[in-house]
Amino acid sequence: MGHGIAQVALQNGFRVILRDLEDRILSQARGRIEKGFDRLRDAGKIEGGQKAEWLKALTTTTALADLKSADFVIEAATEDFEVKKAIYQDLDGVCPVPTILATNTSSISVTKIAATTRRPQKVIGMHFMNPVAVLRLVEVIRGVDTSAETATATHQLAKRLGKTAVEAGDSPGFLANRILMPMINEAIFVLMEGVGTVEAIDTVMHRGTQHPMGPLALAYLI
Repeated sequence: MGHGIAQVALQNGFRVILRDLEDRILSQARGRIEKGFDRLRDAGKIEGGQKAEWLKALTTTTALADLKSADFVIEAATEDFEVKKAIYQDLDGVCPVPTILATNTSSISVTKIAATTRRPQKVIGMHFMNPVAVLRLVEVIRGVDTSAETATATHQLAKRLGKTAVEAGDSPGFLANRILMPMINEAIFVLMEGVGTVEAIDTVMHRGTQHPMGPLALAYLI
């Protein structure tokens, strides 16, 4: 998710600092971003030199302190509250007061994450869909203390990234996963009860309701 968000930001004219724990991970992320640009070039959607121009705006680092110059930080760490808590407490100490901190969480309370900082009014949910470079939706989730100014800035950023922003309440699963997971669970129950095979279940939802893929294939991808 992190490299996908970075790619989309670069494509839309932003300077990006991509931070992770190891240079090895950052090298892999940069490689994936380059492949994403190559796909656009091969499809005739960008000029040959555009890739190099975009990559000039990308900085990779393992030092969280390098984010001190960021106006907007989007965190896409693993879905573990303790991991996120540590990250947000560090960001709170590094980033200037005006910096907005956005979480790409798909399930953890934005209010709970915001409460680990001294700037809960500047913390918001910005849940991108995967793959980020392809799907245009972003769920914007306000915590209890998220300010209107922070929400407005987040909607403006989503628009500049070419995304459609939809506001969701700070409830487990928000909108997309709150609706999606019962369907996946039901597909698993249907398989368990022998009502249909994996192929039949996925074909019904893919061909019959125009889902991009069946629920079991999607569960496997997730």
